[in-house]
Amino acid sequence: MRYIHELPKWPRFHWSDATLAPLLGPVRHRQGRMVGRMEALGYPLRTDATLRALTEEVVKSSDIEGEVLDDAQVRSSLARQLGMKVAGMVPSDRDVDGVVEMLLDATQKFAEPLTADRLFAWHASLFPTGRSGMTKIAVGAWRTDASGPMQVVSGPIGRTRVHYEAPSADRLPAEMGAFLDWFNDPAPPVDAIVKAALAHLWFVTIHPFDDGNGRIARAITDLCLARSEGSAQRFYSMSSQIRAERKVYYQTLEATQKGTLDVTAWLKWFLACLERAFERTETILGSVLQKARFWEAHAAAPLNERQRKVLNRLLDGFEGNLTSSKWAKLAKCSQDTALRDIDDLLARRILRKNRAGGRSTSYVLVLGDDR
Repeated sequence: MRYIHELPKWPRFHWSDATLAPLLGPVRHRQGRMVGRMEALGYPLRTDATLRALTEEVVKSSDIEGEVLDDAQVRSSLARQLGMKVAGMVPSDRDVDGVVEMLLDATQKFAEPLTADRLFAWHASLFPTGRSGMTKIAVGAWRTDASGPMQVVSGPIGRTRVHYEAPSADRLPAEMGAFLDWFNDPAPPVDAIVKAALAHLWFVTIHPFDDGNGRIARAITDLCLARSEGSAQRFYSMSSQIRAERKVYYQTLEATQKGTLDVTAWLKWFLACLERAFERTETILGSVLQKARFWEAHAAAPLNERQRKVLNRLLDGFEGNLTSSKWAKLAKCSQDTALRDIDDLLARRILRKNRAGGRSTSYVLVLGDDR
């Protein structure tokens, strides 16, 4: 099998401008409208939207690689590192803080050059123990291939399928040097969104680290998208959309890496995926506005801190059913105190019992027309 990095003209990518133009124009237009709409929200709502989008980005980027991070920890880590004061903050693990540090460095410092040292720092943040699971890896350095060639495989041991094999380790200094020179060079001009797609493809094709290449590629994508908007504020999550389309993402990537240097198909998929990520922003915006309306409606209600904390968790997208035992855990109180808090909110028609029933009584927020 021959991969694109083995082709004589690698890495001279090319594509059909005529094919991309009808896609790129609408994506750029939608991006501009979305940024303008978010900027008009006002600082508190804009900050809330940014926190939600960044939380999604961190959680879903890790989930693509099979690593499950706790949403509350991610949100709290983001808030602390951004200097935000938000309700319901919890302690966060070092591995969570590391992923957050990488994303914030990429998005908040999007105008700074991308260097090998910066990538090494991102990699070290992802693997603070120097291990990927139980395996010791080279951290903050290019891979060495000491255990064999870098391959992307699937399937059980003994019946694995090789989807891709990266360039050998001895090529990495030259390969990454060429990539970084291109990335940091503003000329010849390439649309910033197209550059994001090319950078993602180019980086994962080189696959320079023992582990974490996908997450770092997505951080590079976020950096490029922040540059395309000239803003560190994030209102959508590309990783969340990639996660939703993971099967097609890997299929398109594999076909491109086994094809020619004409990457039109990859760029078409990337632009379409990005547009669908913009569509998901409507969900984030709707949730932010709903939260704002909820607290406006209950501004005069004499609620205690426990109630405000749990209600904010519900408004931020609490998964599963809310029971009195979950309330007690979230509010760090006794079961009796949890029941008193819930009964008070039932009386105020802020909560109602879930009609679905089940083994345990559960509760849902009363919102808008439900009142």
